[in-house]
Amino acid sequence: MRQIISSLAIDLPSRAKALSAVETLAIGTAGGLIFLVAHLPGGLISGAMVATGIAAIAGRPLLVPPIITQTLLLLLGISIGSVVSRDLINHVSAYPVTIGLLALATFCSTFASSVYLQRIHGWDRTSAFLAGSPGALSQITILAVERGADLPAIAVVQTLRVIILTAALPLVLALAGVTSASSPAMTMAVASPLGLAAMLVGSLAVSLLLQLIKFPASWLFGAMLAAGILHGIGWVDGGLPPWMRGVALIGIGALIGSRFARMRVKTLVGHLHAGLGSFAVAVLISAVFVVVIVLSTHVRFSDTIVAFAPGAMDAMMALALTLHIDPIFVGAHHLSRFVFVTIATPGIVHLFGRPQDDVDD
Repeated sequence: MRQIISSLAIDLPSRAKALSAVETLAIGTAGGLIFLVAHLPGGLISGAMVATGIAAIAGRPLLVPPIITQTLLLLLGISIGSVVSRDLINHVSAYPVTIGLLALATFCSTFASSVYLQRIHGWDRTSAFLAGSPGALSQITILAVERGADLPAIAVVQTLRVIILTAALPLVLALAGVTSASSPAMTMAVASPLGLAAMLVGSLAVSLLLQLIKFPASWLFGAMLAAGILHGIGWVDGGLPPWMRGVALIGIGALIGSRFARMRVKTLVGHLHAGLGSFAVAVLISAVFVVVIVLSTHVRFSDTIVAFAPGAMDAMMALALTLHIDPIFVGAHHLSRFVFVTIATPGIVHLFGRPQDDVDD
């Protein structure tokens, strides 16, 4: 009971943090609208991310408080769950194969990125491995602190990976001409007021339950699950109003861009080459697996490339929604990788890593 009450407790930000949050969302909204009006790939999420990222690097104290982050993830989850249909789960039979290949791809890209950072940039083994692990950033950060790894360097590499993928993937897919097929789910009617209320209440309840059992990304996947079930059993028809989906996409973009707010320019520049190099290694290896899947299964290229992209789960899910890509397929794979990284990384670091002090000269 205490856990439930604790989950429901709202930690209100201070006045300074509230003003920073307003500034962050205002800059994100401006950037998102500019991208949308200019018909740039990625629209709202990419524009918000680029605008807040530039402002953060310029020295603005940007942030998105936890209560707003949770609300954004809840709205994103409802938007994704609302598109559940028989058409979107036609490829369920291919999931075991592609998820197995995703686990292998994750291991190979993490190992290769780690070797690159050690051999080319002289990183210690633990820092290199943690920087190369895709997703699960909060768990990676905790492990970095516990093992005495180079946290600023890891943060730069991890954040750059998310920024580049979020900005580049829409452009790559647009140039390849594989995102033109619009999903019927994206043009769905808006749910009735009762339906909207049912999705909001159900999503909040399921998310809190998942949080109590320590389920990864509980706010996002709890909302997805609740909205998906309500649509699957026919109790709710339609999704969120377009402006709510837009708020979620802008908010996620602003959240990603604001990660640069507490990062010094000197630190960013110092680890820029390492971040770009390790990103290139990870992408090349992931690309090999994407090609194998596209050639050997009936899964669409656009679905596969976003599902295998070594980026943050919330950002990739938001991209799937805005680019008319199968969010169920993408969500299943990013959740699987999140669980794989969360379970495997601590053990691998314990066996093969070593504290930073052990390698300092």
